[in-house]
Amino acid sequence: MSIDLGVLETEARAALEAAGDAAALEAWRIAYVGPKGQVKAAMAGVKDVAAAERPAFGARVNALSKALEEALAAKRSGLGLGAAGAAASGPLVDVTEPGRVSSEEVGRRHILLRVREELVEVFARMGFEVAEGPELEDDEHNFVKLNIPPGHPARDPIDNFYIDDPAKTAKPRMLRSQTSTVQVRVMEKAVAEGGGELKRPIRIIAPGRVYRPDTVDATHSFMFHQIEGLAIERIERGADGRLCMLSMADLKSTLFNFARAYFGAEAEIRLRPTFFPFTEPSAELDLKIRLRPDQPVKWMELGGCGMVHPNVLRSCGVDPEQWGGFAFGFGIERLAMGKYGIPDIRMLFENDLRFLRQL
Repeated sequence: MSIDLGVLETEARAALEAAGDAAALEAWRIAYVGPKGQVKAAMAGVKDVAAAERPAFGARVNALSKALEEALAAKRSGLGLGAAGAAASGPLVDVTEPGRVSSEEVGRRHILLRVREELVEVFARMGFEVAEGPELEDDEHNFVKLNIPPGHPARDPIDNFYIDDPAKTAKPRMLRSQTSTVQVRVMEKAVAEGGGELKRPIRIIAPGRVYRPDTVDATHSFMFHQIEGLAIERIERGADGRLCMLSMADLKSTLFNFARAYFGAEAEIRLRPTFFPFTEPSAELDLKIRLRPDQPVKWMELGGCGMVHPNVLRSCGVDPEQWGGFAFGFGIERLAMGKYGIPDIRMLFENDLRFLRQL
């Protein structure tokens, strides 16, 4: 035999005893128990052993390899080294244990998303369901079916984000300028599901983004959020012959209950007569609240409302002789600014963590 296993073991243990650091241990591992070490070389010499002695020789080599590996692990432990030979720098960390993060570093929903969810929750208690519609619209849904005639100032290209040239396209596409487009699509869908006529009441709210090329300042932005409300019910005639239908009283009651539920018992509303092409009669909605404890109570304009115009109902396939209702819409940013005392709308989009952490 060219290799004496006894001598090899003696030399290996002596060399291991002399190793005093991680580098020396690594060199010893390569020399003796590595893939090209002396133990592997001894196993390769099994071909020189008589056939009858080969099983015993192979078992001795395996036992030697295991013994030296155990001696190496014990030496590493004695020197304060890890399993891979790196010096321990402190207590071991269980990487499967959940981390500990201070509450200041935990993420939270953006204030606009939270306000939107709060509004949905308030109106849901009054029976309103959430509806959605596309932000890329056509002027038929954004203007025509909302009773806004050609030549109306609201349709001026300078006041809208048109995708197609309105002077060259029959139904030019645009970024919607109001969430009122959703009420049109909801009524159209309900009529289609009814086989060409409306057969069920509608009570929806539609929160979403809208776009107008406004100059950005403390109260305006080219992109902001609105929430649209629509309630449509059948017109019935009571036993006394009187018509039973939704009225301005129902609209005012809905908005009053919303204001009290969202802003508190001190909140008041008022409706000021105005004109909108898609409602008749129409009103501006104002809310009287205290923005901050150190400020007086004051009126704040929220948006518009009114009874759905018969022309809007007809354009959606709804018979105004049998159905009627009200609609309202106001800005979510303005509600957020009113409830949380935010003086500038730009603060809602700057992503300044110093501001966001306060809300």
